[in-house]
Amino acid sequence: MLEIQDFFSACVGTWKTERTYHYPLHNEVERSYTEFNVGTLAAAEKSQISSSFLPLGSIADPSEIDRFPGFTIGFNTVSEKGDRVAMNLKALFVPEKSIIAPHLLATDPLAPAMPLAAEVLDSTEIIRGFYLRDEGYSETGAITGRFTYLPSRQSLELVTYYSRSVAVDQLRLISPTSRLRTIVTYQRPQPGEVPTVINLVGFGLEQKS
Repeated sequence: MLEIQDFFSACVGTWKTERTYHYPLHNEVERSYTEFNVGTLAAAEKSQISSSFLPLGSIADPSEIDRFPGFTIGFNTVSEKGDRVAMNLKALFVPEKSIIAPHLLATDPLAPAMPLAAEVLDSTEIIRGFYLRDEGYSETGAITGRFTYLPSRQSLELVTYYSRSVAVDQLRLISPTSRLRTIVTYQRPQPGEVPTVINLVGFGLEQKS
């Protein structure tokens, strides 16, 4: 079992994966190859991201910011059709317990209900929080999402509400150099409704080189 800081430390490095994507609405299947390069954010970068996203005074102890997990992530993807996508972004993970009145930091006041694929029962071991990203995957621009980490499963789950979709992304470390990755993307429903229409399901085995 890895504590959250150890999990994030294990994520640093170069990862390679072949994924399979299913598009249920179009009855299509596609494969791709991706290479990720993951580094750590410097203290100044963490402070900059935190101040850009979170209201002044929302962090209970600002000296904690340097201990929040943060990454630089660069990736290159090539689909079996030859399409290429490359992106570089920064992400900071802020535990809910470090935030004053986290319920006031709703990532989207008009967000639909949590997808079934992302429901996690509360327990004393679950760590919840916000993740702050200077670029989104599905849509451009800065994105704030929610994360949960389950130490006993060594599993990190990210939920992102985009303007047209809801993405549930899970990474589960199954060995020091291997992790399972699943992605489920729903059509975004009306506020308060549970997302049920699936646009995409992706999965793959990611291996650290």
